[in-house]
This record gives sequence, C-alpha cells and structure tokens, in this order.
Amino acid sequence: MAALSLAFALPCTGAHGEVEAMIRAADRTGREMRASVSGVVTADYWAKDDSRLVFRVSEGRRRSRFSSFDPEAGKIRPAFDHAALAEALAEAAGRDVDAGRLPLEEVVPADEGADSFSFQAFDRRWTWHARDGLMEAGESRDEPEARSGRGRGRGARSPDGGWTARIDDHNLFLHPADGGKPVALTDDGTEAHPYSGPFHWAPDSGALVAWRAREVETRRVSIVQAAPPDQLQPELHQFDYAKPGDEIRQPMPRLFRINEENGHRELTINESLFANPWSNHRTWWSADGRFFEFLHNRRGHQLLRMIRLCARSGESTVVVEETSPTFIDYSQKTWFHRLGDGDRMLWMSERDGHNHILLIESATGEVVRRVTRGEWNVRRVLEVDEEARELLVETIGMDARHPYHSHFARVSIDSDRLVRLTEAPGHHTIRISPGGRWITATWSRPDHPPVTEVRDASSGNKNAEIGRADISRAEANGWLPPERFVAKGRDGETDIHGLIYRPRGFDPELSYPVVEHIYAGPHGFFVPQSFQAWNGNMRMAHHGFVIVKIDGMGTNWRNKAFHDVAWKNLADSGFPDRIAWIRAAARDRPWMDLGRVGIYGGSAGGQSTAAALLHHGHFYHTGVADCGCHDNRMDKIWWNEAWMGWPVDESYVQNSNATHAANLKGNLMLIVGEMDRNVDPASTDQLAAALQEEGKLFEYVKIFNAGHGAAETRYGNLVRTGFLLRHLGGPEQAAED
Repeated sequence: MAALSLAFALPCTGAHGEVEAMIRAADRTGREMRASVSGVVTADYWAKDDSRLVFRVSEGRRRSRFSSFDPEAGKIRPAFDHAALAEALAEAAGRDVDAGRLPLEEVVPADEGADSFSFQAFDRRWTWHARDGLMEAGESRDEPEARSGRGRGRGARSPDGGWTARIDDHNLFLHPADGGKPVALTDDGTEAHPYSGPFHWAPDSGALVAWRAREVETRRVSIVQAAPPDQLQPELHQFDYAKPGDEIRQPMPRLFRINEENGHRELTINESLFANPWSNHRTWWSADGRFFEFLHNRRGHQLLRMIRLCARSGESTVVVEETSPTFIDYSQKTWFHRLGDGDRMLWMSERDGHNHILLIESATGEVVRRVTRGEWNVRRVLEVDEEARELLVETIGMDARHPYHSHFARVSIDSDRLVRLTEAPGHHTIRISPGGRWITATWSRPDHPPVTEVRDASSGNKNAEIGRADISRAEANGWLPPERFVAKGRDGETDIHGLIYRPRGFDPELSYPVVEHIYAGPHGFFVPQSFQAWNGNMRMAHHGFVIVKIDGMGTNWRNKAFHDVAWKNLADSGFPDRIAWIRAAARDRPWMDLGRVGIYGGSAGGQSTAAALLHHGHFYHTGVADCGCHDNRMDKIWWNEAWMGWPVDESYVQNSNATHAANLKGNLMLIVGEMDRNVDPASTDQLAAALQEEGKLFEYVKIFNAGHGAAETRYGNLVRTGFLLRHLGGPEQAAED
C-alpha cells in the first residue's frame, strides 16, 4: 500500500494554535526591528547641474526627513520646512499629509542659486520654493513613448523614406512611399514557415534584413483549479510552457539588396556558422551599410558568436566567439560594446576563468588587450566613455577581504589604470549625479548597517558622509546580527562563505536545532551581503532554530571552475561544501546540535531540499520542499537547458529526484501551489508518485489557489514551520559531556 499523508492540518494536538501564535509573534518582532532602525538614506536626488543633493533619511516608525547637501561647501542642512510643506500640500491636494511622512517622489532640486525643487505627489507635479510656497506644476507622469516598429509583422520605413517593409500573407513586401504597388521580395512564405520582423534597414537604405522561422507547436500545461474563489465548479487553466528538449522557434536572417534601378534580390547566406540557434539577436548595421552583425547563441549554450554578414555578397564570418565544454553563462555575463565605427569591440568573457572585459579587433577577432584582469569579476558595465577611453564598472571579489563584496571602479580601455571609487569592506551600491561629477555610494554588510557617502566620480575621493544608520534601538530590542563564517569546501582549499542566524533571546548554554535555508541556483549567489533589519531567515530563527545560509560550489560569481560544478549536476547543490561548512561551524559552537539538522527551500531550493534527504539523509534529518523543480525535464526550458545542456540526455534522468525516490531518509514534506505557472506542479506530484511506489512515508500539502512560492502564503508558512518544529524541536538543555 502506497504511503501518503495529506497534511492539511497539523496532526499534533494543540500544535496548530501554538505555531500560529509563534508566527504572529515573529511577525510583530519583524515590524519592531524594521521600525527601530533610523538614519538610512532611502532616496537621493541631484540638481541637474550637480550643485545640490536632496536626500531622504529614515527616522524609524516609517517616518523620514529630507536634507540638502552642498558638495562644494560640504554642508548639510534641512532641505525645507517640513511642517510648512506638509500644510501647503495638504491644502492644495485635499489630502491628509504628515510632515514626518511626506509622499515626495522624483524630486528635482533647482540648479545652483535657486532654493527650490519640484516633486511628484498624489499623481501631480509640484514646485516648492521657500519664499513663494507650493505651486502645482503639472499633471501625472508622462506616458512612455511608443516604441517604433520592431514587432513580427509591424512595418519599418527605410532611412531614406522611400519604402516600408511589411509582412503580407507570410511574405515580405516593400510598400513604396508614393502609394504605388507593393513589391514582393519573397513568394515562398507559408503559415508554417513565414517571414517576419523585426526589420533592419541598412543606414543607406541599400539593404534590408528580415527573419524567417518554422513555426513550432509550443507545449501547453494544464492545471485544474479545484476550488476557485466564489465558484463551485473546478476550472481548467492551460498555458504555453516549453520544457527542455522541446522544439523551439529559430528565426534565421534573410538579407535583401534594395536597388530601384536594377531591382531587388535576396542574397544567399551560408547558415552553418549560426545553425541551431537558441537565439539570433542583438543586431547592428555598420554606419556605411557594408555589413550587418548579430549575436548567435547556439542551443545548448556552449557556443556564442558575433556573426557578420557582408551586405554585398551575403558572406557570413565570425567576428568573435566564446566556447565552453560546460556552459556559457549567457543570461548573466553577455555584454559587448562597439567602439567608434565598429572596428574594435569591448567583449565580456570568462575565458581566463573570471569574468572580464576584452578589447577585440572586429575584423580578425584578435584580442588587442585585456581591459580588466585578475582574480575577481566584472559584474556589469555602467558606462562607456569613448572620449575619455574608460569604463565605469561594478566589480565583485576585487576586495581580497571578501569574494562577494561589490565595488565600483573606473578602468582605462588602453592602459592598466584602474581607479577604485569605493573602498569600505562591504557591499556597495552607487548612483551617479546627472552631470557625472559625483556619486552617492551606500555600503553595508549583514552585520553592519548602511553608510552613505558622496564621492568624487572620477577619483573616488570621499567628499562627505551624509548618512549612517543607527541600530541601537533594534539591539536594545534583542536584534542579533547574523554571524559571517568561512570554512573550506569539499576540496579542502576553497573558501565557502555563509551566515549564521541566531534566535532572539539566544542562550549559548542551550542546544539548538540547525536548519539550512537553501537556494543553489547557478544563476546567482544567495547569501545576503547587505544589511537587513529583518528577513525570512531571522523570522525562521525566531522559532528557536539556528538558521544557516551558505553559497556552495555550483553557484555564481566566484570563478568559472567554482560555477562549473553545477554543469549537468544540479542534484549536487553544493552539498559536500555545505555539510563541511556546517560541521566546521559547529566545532566551535556547541549550541549547534548536529543531531537535529533540517533544511527548507523553494523552487530550485525545493529541488535541493528533497535531494538533501535523498542523497545526504545521514546528515539532514528533516526537510520542507516548496514548489520544487524535482525533475529538470519538467521545468521551464531556458533555466534548465542553461545548466543541464541540450539535447536532453541521461544526466537529466540522474538529476531527477524521482529517480532516487527509494533513497529517501528522514522526514520530508512536499508543498505545491495548485496554480503554479513557474514550475509545473506535476513535478512535485511525480516525485510524490515515485515515493509512493517505493512505499516511503512523507507529507504532501497542496496550497489551493496559490502560485509559485506557496510556502510563503499564510497557510504554507504555518505547515512548514509546524513540520520543522514537530520533527526538530526547539532549544534544549545541552547534554552533559
């Protein structure tokens, strides 16, 4: 007889009410902690000429104040009379306005010498002047401009205005501007294999690129909503949902010469250099119309190429390419920029093991120089200043003190000059003033509250500190900072970083169950690097657990080898590193009870949670898996093919949790959102079916009418917390040696 417990109510007598009370208490504590922090700069607004900064600073209890900073004088003063502005705004808008909670957004300080500013409030634009008071300046925000024709069938006019390209009856036509008869460029388009936009005209109007692709039937997922709100009968929902291995639409470029005297003709293109695309996009015409370029990402994500098509002959060549025996992290690390007339290109690459910027000769693909280098990564490029020949970049791992801290720097394109703009030991964010002279930089760590500074945008020299958060009231209320901890991973050499969260009222003389909150998706790293007065890890710790959060091998932004552990290996989830880390932490922390270890996570974290009990049941005793993609063949196509590759092979089978159902040890709860459109709910159901087949006891909770992340609903949180408490318990007296 298959074993399945439908856990729609906590089975322990009285547990339901007790757990619900604990959750309410945790939520109250969270509100108290957030309200206890003050001094955080939550918004900053520069004058257009960089002469003045207006910024908002929190005062706790959802109250704030606005201050003004003059970077030349180095002085901070109140930005305005808060009470007077509140009174004037309340009268003009006919609304209640609290001087400590002014609803000012999109503030624009006037330029130097004018003691006024404009702002958005109550869907109107206003201007305030200390002498003249408040004036209404306009209506609500402008609607964004409509984007020009880049749709599949939308027309696009040639630069000389003579033609408009359109799709008619699946074929490509040119419609003359004078209203004459349309000219057919193709006649073989069909419903199954049509031509389409977007259309790309050469600057001289002498050539046109369109696209053609075979239409494919996209898989559809069906979900039955059993108890729709305010409706008796169940409802069937169906939606498009491609999965790994499915056929995909693959648009290929078609190049046409446009010549009124000698007619129009299509040039034959050799497609072998960009066959079987995941995508062909990011297009560009040279200024002289001699060639057209696009970025080709081959399906399987092991080949990325910039392709050039000659506008005269149709010949295709490779400008630059990346290859990998594992995966190219195209979704996180694709960036390029053509310099000047396109003869040289800046190109992001991991070919030396870290993510850096290369200067490429476009005609040959030759690396002219490595613009950035070192055992750190370029996270993103914020600016390219071609006149100054320098880049503004966000880096990660540049600070040897911590591989996940972000910093900002200016980097020369032509020399080894690198100017760091931030220096504090923490995670940084910046905003650049409109004129580019200043930056406002905020840094923090999980154990250090935010500090905001104004710095010179060229040299990084500190001008002034304008905000430093105060957490003394939170600490007086029992707030405990998470503890940063580092231990060696599976290889005995690589540092693995994580955080340890202790419950409020922590007593080192007691013994606490250890619960890991896991998410191991290769698209990022997930241990918080900035300050939070309260988060989900603190909320769970509040119930009497020690919560750990760890980034093991296979996660992103350390180096290519660290990342590649995930290749066709998502079931690994970094567990050899995580287990070593937890054991190392417990050696000096006797209050961490490794006889009671739990784990929980959602989505990819749900997949990892179940894998922990299937492959590492000797260490993890209890797990709650929420909305897990338990079989990568069942989940969305892009995310899974990105890390598991294409075509679908035996590695997909071996990474499936259902394949290893017979190995289950410990206590497992599966939670699934009935209406999940992110991960097919059948993924959880198929694991449940496999566990039944193996006669394994587990608990299954369907959250009706809930989508992805169902454990974060009120009921999902209740059953998850109750399950962990029931099987792991809470703080206990430590056993005698």
